[in-house]
Amino acid sequence: MEKKSAYSQDTETRILEAAEKEFFEKGYAGARTASIAEAAGVTHAMLHYYFRTKDQLFERVVSGKMNMLGNIVLSAIGDDDLPLEDRIRQGVERHFDFIASNRNLPRFIINEVCTHPERVKIISEGLRKMVNGLLDNLQREIDEYAGRGLCERIDARVLMIDIVSLNVFPLMAAPMLQEIVGNPIGDANAFLEMRKRENVETILRKLKIR
Repeated sequence: MEKKSAYSQDTETRILEAAEKEFFEKGYAGARTASIAEAAGVTHAMLHYYFRTKDQLFERVVSGKMNMLGNIVLSAIGDDDLPLEDRIRQGVERHFDFIASNRNLPRFIINEVCTHPERVKIISEGLRKMVNGLLDNLQREIDEYAGRGLCERIDARVLMIDIVSLNVFPLMAAPMLQEIVGNPIGDANAFLEMRKRENVETILRKLKIR
């Protein structure tokens, strides 16, 4: 029984991994369940046994990624044992690393939202409650720090928008920017580390934590 359960879980994982690659590279409209089944090493019928529709598979892939992103940010910024500066630093760094490891994700989300606005709810549903709770707590702490003269009083939601913008744009635009201005460092990994450090410092400068 345990062996059968492990096989079932492994099959589902392979389908989800193949589906993620197919959706993120081709978008929802261009993705084909037959291609996903082939890449996962299962029959088309078996794929539909695990996920009855393409929509169901799409929702599972997207919600999984969004939950993973939310948990990464929550584990950093939501750590009450750390000073505010360290939590913000960790939040920026972990978000940057997640996007760097999932470079097709932002482009995929933007394309889907632009071509199918009705999918905004599917994409954002898993994150909304988690992020809103996190930002409410962060706002209270920022207000407390500001009241004691330890930082600037800023809107936590605006801060989150700044973090996302700073982290996502360089990774999405990197191929075009490198064609136009080149890579000032040369090594791609070194460039990413530089951008991550600069993004952290930009956010901390805005907060002016003292």
